[in-house]
Amino acid sequence: MTKRIKISDLPAFDAAAYLDSEEAIAAYLTDILAANDGGLLAAALGDIARARGMSDIAEAAGITREALYKALRPGSTPRFDTVNRVCAALGVRLVAQPISCVD
Repeated sequence: MTKRIKISDLPAFDAAAYLDSEEAIAAYLTDILAANDGGLLAAALGDIARARGMSDIAEAAGITREALYKALRPGSTPRFDTVNRVCAALGVRLVAQPISCVD
């Protein structure tokens, strides 16, 4: 008989473990931006910041570590200034492109 696995017994997925290159980070952010969800973007930036070291990113962004955790938790709605500062600290930038270029 096959043993059944309960979903609640599975470990939580952590994207940070897979964000180990500039290409992976760019692809992740591109997919997240396509979802058009500010809370999801904040959570994704949090994943990337954790992959790079939350304390280092907070310092580079000029934000306390606690404030950064709060701003980038899932479902949060950080100010654009915060998103912009975190992106700069991560070494990425958000880029606009015509909708006609998006698949």
